[in-house]
Amino acid sequence: MAMVYPHISTSADLLKSTVRLDQLFPYLKEQGAVSAAIVNTKLYGILPFWEECRRAGIHGVVGLSAFIEYEELHYPVVLYAQSNKGYSNLLKISSALSTREKESIPEQWLKAYREGLICVIPNKLEWLLTDRKPVFEYIKDLFGSAAFGSIDRPGGILSEQEPAFAEICENMELPIIATHESRYLFEQDAFAYEVASAIGQGQKINDPERQKPEHLFAYVPSRTEFESWFADHPEWLQRTADLLESCQVAIPMNRQLLPVFPLAQETDKAAFIAELCKTGLADRVPGFSKLYQDRLDYELSVIGTMGFIDYFLIVADFMKYARDQDIMTGPGRGSSASSLVAYSLKITDVDPLEHGLLFERFLNPERVTLPDIDIDFADHRRHEVVDYVAKKYGAVRTAQIITFGTLSAKAVARDTARVFGFEAEELEAISKMIPNRPGTTLRSALKESPALNAWIVEREERKSWFKTALKLEGLPRHASTHAAGVILSPTPLVEHVPIEKGNEGIFLTQWPMQELEAIGLLKMDFLGLRNLTILEQIRSLIYWDTKKRIDYRSIPLKDEKTYKLLASGDTTGVFQLESDGMRRALQQIKPTAFGDIVAVNALFRPGPMEFIPLYARRKHKQEAVKYVHPILEPILSETYGVIVYQEQIMHIAAKMAGFSLGEADLLRRAVSKKKREILDEERAHFVGGAKEKGFTEAEAGEVYDLIVRFADYGFPKSHAVAYSMISYQLSYMKAHYPVYFYTGLLANSAGNTEKTKQLLQEIKEKKIPLLPPSIQKSRHSFSVEEGQVRIGLNAIKGVPGTTVRALLAAREEGPFSSLFNIAERISALHFNRKSFEPLIKAGALDEFGHDRSVLLASLDSAIKHAELVKPTEDPGLFDDMGSSFMKPKYTKAADMPETLKLDYEKDVLGFYLSKHPIEREKESRQKIFHELKSLKTKGDRETVTVLGMVDDIKRIRTKKGDAMAFLTLMDETGPVSVTLFPVEYAKYNLLLEPQAILEIHGVVENRNQKTAIICKTIET
Repeated sequence: MAMVYPHISTSADLLKSTVRLDQLFPYLKEQGAVSAAIVNTKLYGILPFWEECRRAGIHGVVGLSAFIEYEELHYPVVLYAQSNKGYSNLLKISSALSTREKESIPEQWLKAYREGLICVIPNKLEWLLTDRKPVFEYIKDLFGSAAFGSIDRPGGILSEQEPAFAEICENMELPIIATHESRYLFEQDAFAYEVASAIGQGQKINDPERQKPEHLFAYVPSRTEFESWFADHPEWLQRTADLLESCQVAIPMNRQLLPVFPLAQETDKAAFIAELCKTGLADRVPGFSKLYQDRLDYELSVIGTMGFIDYFLIVADFMKYARDQDIMTGPGRGSSASSLVAYSLKITDVDPLEHGLLFERFLNPERVTLPDIDIDFADHRRHEVVDYVAKKYGAVRTAQIITFGTLSAKAVARDTARVFGFEAEELEAISKMIPNRPGTTLRSALKESPALNAWIVEREERKSWFKTALKLEGLPRHASTHAAGVILSPTPLVEHVPIEKGNEGIFLTQWPMQELEAIGLLKMDFLGLRNLTILEQIRSLIYWDTKKRIDYRSIPLKDEKTYKLLASGDTTGVFQLESDGMRRALQQIKPTAFGDIVAVNALFRPGPMEFIPLYARRKHKQEAVKYVHPILEPILSETYGVIVYQEQIMHIAAKMAGFSLGEADLLRRAVSKKKREILDEERAHFVGGAKEKGFTEAEAGEVYDLIVRFADYGFPKSHAVAYSMISYQLSYMKAHYPVYFYTGLLANSAGNTEKTKQLLQEIKEKKIPLLPPSIQKSRHSFSVEEGQVRIGLNAIKGVPGTTVRALLAAREEGPFSSLFNIAERISALHFNRKSFEPLIKAGALDEFGHDRSVLLASLDSAIKHAELVKPTEDPGLFDDMGSSFMKPKYTKAADMPETLKLDYEKDVLGFYLSKHPIEREKESRQKIFHELKSLKTKGDRETVTVLGMVDDIKRIRTKKGDAMAFLTLMDETGPVSVTLFPVEYAKYNLLLEPQAILEIHGVVENRNQKTAIICKTIET
């Protein structure tokens, strides 16, 4: 008899199973399985299961575990897709349940979607509690011969209700099949499954509320076991095999389910897009040459032949919507910037001819793949464009994409420990012992941490915990929404993929991206880019202040002031160019043209970085530019003989070996894989082509070796050009509008104390005045006020957003005259100590002319005043007379000491506003100290004298047992690490206190891009 598995729940059914496909299928093959059915509670995980069945030569069946509704009660069933129609109906049922958040399938749905489905009634308690004859009849009437009963004998044990169930099936003429629900692979996995289930329920293992499994035999039985469990009813086993064999479904794969742009039926789409492109190109390149026309015609012919016209029209349409709504869009991303059609339709802002970009890098007629136009939007408005698309093409054709978060090493360790009932300290210890590093596994954490090993072996319970966590590591844990992906379907999505309820009224697919692409649905990436938001904010600040409108697309790319800023490495806040390494690269290369920014963006990656000094030397004529062959000069002259871009490799193959650009793209892809047989094959192809063009074998071989060497170094120039546009725009704004630039950045760095400190330090160095927060003048966020930066009220820690909004709304009716006047105008709901103490400490109420200590002392009487005059937002008894009604007086108090004032500012703002204590100390000492920020530029072992405040102390012992310490020292420019070796530590240990101000003499250690001071002497 054929071995079949009628009910395998896989780990894709979140925390309801621990069955992993990579372990399941070798076992199924070992058991000689001919059929296997996936039965999850949603249609998660179908395609990977289907694919594994195909590879293993096992007949795959799609099932769904669900409930049906009958007279307001819910009954469990298993639905199998018997035909393509049944599979289509399963997609609809699962989608309907998940989008309408229903527990069970109502009668009208079951009637509408029953065709092509087999309905199996399991021998579960719900079907036997009282007389269930009417519901059995209901199923029998609906499904006829496609209705079955099923009997489960886990571990070979017969349930008490089996005879009664078998009898009712016999009476109803429902054929019985043998079944078995598998939720873990082996019998010994039962406990790990229980823990996974408890994680899913959010319960501890010993919690009485936890829903426990019905039995401990939900493993995948061997052939021998399954047959022995039903030895008395071989006909049930045979019927199971027949039922699964009758399920003949073909899931259509690799189709092109491209969305359709709505146009009148008689419209010639090819002529329509050609006309749009011609108009757009004339707008962008007035009086364009034949070269442009030929490239446009060529691209349009390829796009038309591949069937992608609708796609381009759809993208152009939502990009027009974004422009019309004044939503910042990126200049392009990835290879789509290579397309003149995309440039003409205003999808991208990069002229591919001007920058030497190749269309074949985007769409290769010799390698048909779906186009990939990813779009960047200002991140706070991205959702508006997604909403527009959903409305235009219909909610039923639009969806965001599901992603599944897995149990990473740290997550599984903590989740399992929680289920085990570990104490909070133990959870904390686990967190510290397992690194956050991407790619960390429990085994790797155990290898690198003797402390973890020692901690585990201390107690038996911990050994069990670790063993269980190992079994669960990597399982899918929860579903979330892909950050960017949107699916557009030509027909309702439920015809191709199951969907569920998503966010913001847009559906979510039940399958992740790879599975959607496998069935041929087109994914579009709507990406939120913070730097576009910053550019938009800078533009808004300028317009607000000057009524001048900045058009980023028309700023000159040959601006001397911008290149001077870049050459100096002054790139804080500049997209892609902020890191210390990137600053050094810019200082070496000293960009003088846009191409230099493109090159540095492409080169600054592991591998190609080693060519930055060579590029710089050749650019500055300190070294001659050499070419392996003269034919390479016109291709590589822009990068001084260094292959930087993938497009250069394609140009070389086309020029030297006569490859078409499509073939050249295939060569580039092939050699980057570095497989020996592919390299040899492509060498013969390249050398053969070059010899036909009159080159010698030696010349061709030398150039081919160069291509191989640089194949995985090469970066897509299209992407580098597009992103360099954003880098340049931000640099230009920093060079020409620094006050607005820093204000926009500060507004975007709210909550990031380190970034805010860095920006404020630069503002100070550039002599840009910084105004304190003001209850009268500050806006919600940072703003520009007469060429100065004003701190926004939302920058003050502890002040709720509701209070800020109430203050701004009340201020629209006129300025506040006193602390008590505010109390009368914003209601006691917002006027409380929690909100106003930080405002006073930050200096936001200084304009009332009273010392901060007086304001703090008067706060209680002001709060009482608010509670009396305006207790709530509702109109009150004293609203009209509040300003004259029993106004309290300020409470007298001694002036606040300067040091306390500074401490309070640091507490509520995260930085010293009035003056950094170290600045004051430097003034009083009247000595010259090195700024901590400047130490990065010092040579290794250079002697320095610094003054700073101790922020953190870490005392350790060396292997010999000697004590030493590492300090974090802060001055007004930033932090630095200071090392005290045992001799110095012994001398100065008593001076090492938090907040201590120390004068340290030592030597700089600059290694591996890290800076530290080795302490020699300390003075207080």
